[in-house]
Amino acid sequence: MKTMSNVDIFAICTELSDLLEGSRVDKAYQPSKDTVVIRFHVRGQGRVDIVFQAGVRIHSSQYPVENPKLPPSFPMLLRKYLKGGVVKHIRQHNFDRVVEIVIGKEEEYTLIIELFAKGNIILLNPENQIILPLKRKKWSDRDISSKKEYVYPATRGINPLELKKEDLETIFYESDSDLIRTLARNGLGGVYAEEIVLRSGIDKKLPANNLEPEAIQKLYETIIEIFQPLQNRDFTPNIISNGKEDVLPLDLEIYKDHVKQSFKTYNEAADEFFSSKVRAEIKGVHEKIWGAEVNKYAKRLRIQEETLENFKTTIIESQKKGDLLYAHYAEVQNLLDVIGQARKTHSWIEIGKKFKKGKKQGLKELEMVESLDKMGMLILNIENERILIDSKIGIPENTEIFYEKAKKAKRKINGVLIAIERTKKELEKVEKKKELAMDRIMVPQKRVKKELKWYEKLRWFISSDGFLVIGGRDANTNEIVVKKHLENKDIYLHSDIHGAPSVVIKTENKEISDNTLKEAAEFAASFSSAWTKGFGSLDVYWVHPDQVSKTPQSGEFVAKGAFIIRGSRNYIRGASLKVAVGIVDYQGKRIMAGPVDAVKKYTDNYITIKPGYTKKEAVAREILKRIDEERLITLDDVIRVLPSGKCDIIN
Repeated sequence: MKTMSNVDIFAICTELSDLLEGSRVDKAYQPSKDTVVIRFHVRGQGRVDIVFQAGVRIHSSQYPVENPKLPPSFPMLLRKYLKGGVVKHIRQHNFDRVVEIVIGKEEEYTLIIELFAKGNIILLNPENQIILPLKRKKWSDRDISSKKEYVYPATRGINPLELKKEDLETIFYESDSDLIRTLARNGLGGVYAEEIVLRSGIDKKLPANNLEPEAIQKLYETIIEIFQPLQNRDFTPNIISNGKEDVLPLDLEIYKDHVKQSFKTYNEAADEFFSSKVRAEIKGVHEKIWGAEVNKYAKRLRIQEETLENFKTTIIESQKKGDLLYAHYAEVQNLLDVIGQARKTHSWIEIGKKFKKGKKQGLKELEMVESLDKMGMLILNIENERILIDSKIGIPENTEIFYEKAKKAKRKINGVLIAIERTKKELEKVEKKKELAMDRIMVPQKRVKKELKWYEKLRWFISSDGFLVIGGRDANTNEIVVKKHLENKDIYLHSDIHGAPSVVIKTENKEISDNTLKEAAEFAASFSSAWTKGFGSLDVYWVHPDQVSKTPQSGEFVAKGAFIIRGSRNYIRGASLKVAVGIVDYQGKRIMAGPVDAVKKYTDNYITIKPGYTKKEAVAREILKRIDEERLITLDDVIRVLPSGKCDIIN
């Protein structure tokens, strides 16, 4: 896989600095051995995921990857020190393949991402000491271990943003290689080295230490020209395909004849490029695993079918050999009589030699004899069929051996046929499993921000009688539900517990059935704090809009998201805490979470959950696999509609 060059990292850091400085760190994950994903919250934009793959890449990503159920220690430590911290700086160290992210919390911490060699990710404390590296490493001049002072790798090579002609002259005069290798090995990499010699028109095979001053001047001017867009932050991100694959922040002449796909930012380009590689790798790994499983049954079937053919051949050949012995009974018996008589005075070796001699002399009686070994086993050639018989026993006994062999093969055929049929069914089953599994593999799917309907920004469902029911997600949206969406003829519901949503049935001036009230009560109970407490049921009350007030009496205080209820309340006792999740067609296909009766009215493919012990993310992954065959939604969409807290799947 391509690794990011110094130039790539400059472009990435420039863009990430604009994007992330001032944002807050949310969570850290480690989906694979060398890869860490940190989620940031950017004001006005929301969630932003940054992928750090040691030694390979760093960029923002719209392709969330599946994380392990048990997080490794490294991301948990990052959460401990960095969660809630504010990003102060993101910068590239000395135009090298090292990135620093400074995060302020109670103290300032620095996250180092090394993208050279096999790379590393290292967390430093304010004293520049290593708290924990992703990988412990030790060299003669550097020790990447906990509690050691972090030492930057030695920086050498060309920084095109600060390059002086004298520095370039020194690099060339001290080189013992040709021009192209000298440029590549001094921080520019092979691609940009090729671009420099192409634009300069100088022979790349010339020894660097023999370059004329005019050539050095031309190379210097070419380097400044190529990298001027970096100074101006004028990036032209593109992915190269058509025989050569690459992702670049600049437009290069060496790729002028290749197919190019342009992007708005280099982070977007890098995300598309690297995420496609990751998807292919994930598919390849699973394809290999399932291929081995399929091959196991295919090989077994092939052996069984070969065995069947061997049995059929044995039956035919054994039957034929027995029949031929009886058809040539007289000639064979004469031979056996001769052998029997000769055996009285001669050894088997002597008899065999006499047969060979007689055959050379053209004795007709020996035409069918091919050989006789020292154990008395005789090979006959009868009608071009080689038949092995025992000369010490008679023809009936020899033929019986062949007939019995045919009978045994016949008896075994039925067993083989049964085994073949069983293996075919198992092979068909595993091939179907493979097809289904490959289709459901959680390869990263692009997370595209959707234009949500107004009610999707809240909790919502459609009752089985067709009424829209909405609820708050937090204190802010509780305020919105009541102040913006509660109208005169609507119904207001609230659970009898602290930490519950304000729920409104939008009646549109129609009569509300007891069924809709029951479903709305279950909705209000399920999305309250009773879910995280593991309740099975909860009392819910409903009132009319004129009973809901934000105006406190003298001396009272009403917190944000809370309301005062005046007058009598209508209670619905023991509303059950269960939520069904499915994809429904309501103003277009979308995911809906609500009471079981309501969801099953609009779809047959739904999952029911209750308060439980499984992390919400794991349940969401399972729900996504089961309900979204058309890939209409993402994992984030599922997580968004689930109640807060852990849960278990019922069906």
